[in-house]
Amino acid sequence: MSLPGKVRIVEVGPRDGLQNEKQEVPTAVKLELIERLADAGLPAVEATAFVSPKWIPQMADHTEVLERIRRKPGVDYPVLTPNLKGFEAARAAGATEVAIFGAASEAFSKKNINCSIAESLERFRPVTDAARNANVKVRGYISCVVGCPYEGDIEPDKVAEVAEALFHMGCYEISLGDTIGVGTPAKTQRMIKACAQRVPIEQLAGHYHDTYGQALANIYASLELGVATFDSSIAGLGGCPYAAGASGNVATEDVVYMLNGLGIETGVDLDRIVEIGEWICGVLGKQPATKAGRAIAAKKKAA
Repeated sequence: MSLPGKVRIVEVGPRDGLQNEKQEVPTAVKLELIERLADAGLPAVEATAFVSPKWIPQMADHTEVLERIRRKPGVDYPVLTPNLKGFEAARAAGATEVAIFGAASEAFSKKNINCSIAESLERFRPVTDAARNANVKVRGYISCVVGCPYEGDIEPDKVAEVAEALFHMGCYEISLGDTIGVGTPAKTQRMIKACAQRVPIEQLAGHYHDTYGQALANIYASLELGVATFDSSIAGLGGCPYAAGASGNVATEDVVYMLNGLGIETGVDLDRIVEIGEWICGVLGKQPATKAGRAIAAKKKAA
């Protein structure tokens, strides 16, 4: 199969990237990050999470963030809503797209959202029903689609079962998350092929962590099967608080650089996102976890 001519990138930095930062990130910084990312051509910028501040203190300002974003026409600003209470709060703040998040691992589901996979799906049903009635789009996330920190390898059919359930529940897209970054191209393709037997390939997305340096290879392997939506995080910010050593979303800069090299259209301005990555890492006091971004920035400084 030929590679897709166009790829949609879902930027998860403002939520997935910032949620584990130890220092409090000011609301004004979050707003500027979201708006700069949208202005750089990203078609979807995950803005925040309507979760309990007790569990994720960094997202305590979710209502203010969503209400104050300068929204760019044509850009989606999804927010995480784990339950009906979260959905109602997000809807009141102006959400037009929400995301629900489950797992393909029973142990991870219990650790991450305190319930079994079956229980999590029942918890999501009122959210998808309410969203349908309110004309709000719902995206589904599945964690641990290749491996789990507690259970080890995850069977592709298990992932496909959860994907099918979310799809039939009304999720317009299912994001397949390699939460601990253990996937390799062959494992990733086996998992996608299993899911694609139950969910149309154009409604599957890849969310690959780079813990073992395999994220770009896994994106390419997914492109070969026709997947054309991928999640990434500016400067590689973020990881999973429940998975030891699993720091590192794949960097948006690296993804765009690779896709540009393949002649695949993204609509994203690479130079601008490199600048954004440098800026937000300066604010956070850390180095960008992006090879392409660092190389482009160094080249500019040397010029």
